[in-house]
Amino acid sequence: MNVLFLCTGNSCRSLMGEAIFNHLAPQGWHAISAGSKPLGRLNPGAVAMLEEKGIATAGYYSKSWNDLPVTPDIVISVCGNAANETCPAYLGPVLRSHWGVEDPAHAEGTEAEIKAAFETAYAILRYRIEQFLALPLTELQNDPVRLKAEMDRIGVSLP
Repeated sequence: MNVLFLCTGNSCRSLMGEAIFNHLAPQGWHAISAGSKPLGRLNPGAVAMLEEKGIATAGYYSKSWNDLPVTPDIVISVCGNAANETCPAYLGPVLRSHWGVEDPAHAEGTEAEIKAAFETAYAILRYRIEQFLALPLTELQNDPVRLKAEMDRIGVSLP
C-alpha cells in the first residue's frame, strides 16, 4: 500500500509525515509526499527535527503531485485547519482523509518557541501514524468504508 502525505508546499508537514511513516511502517507499506505548489526545497527545521528523532531524511525532496513515482492507495492531507490554508484536493479514485496540522514553518517567536512548534507538529503526526499502524491493516485493506472511518477518527486525535 502506498500512502501519500499531501500539502501545498511539500517542504515541512508532508515531508515529516512521509519520513515518520516510512520509519515506522511494516513491510509492504510505503509513504511518499507531494504538494500542489511545491517549494522545491525541504524546510531545515523539519529536517533537523526528524534527524534529532533518529529518522533518516536522505533521498527526500520537495515534489509536485504531478510527479509521483507511484500511484497512491491512500491520500492524507496535512494542511492545518486553523491556518486558513487552501488544502489541495487530490483527484483520483483513492481513499482520502484529512489530518490537519498547523504549519510550524510559519511559527514566529523565540528560537525555543519555533522549535516547540516543530515538536508539536512532529508529536501529532507521529501519534496519528502510530494510531494508523496499530489498526488491523490487513483486514482493513479490504474494507475501505471502515478504513476511511478509522482514518478520519485518527485525523482529529491528539497525543
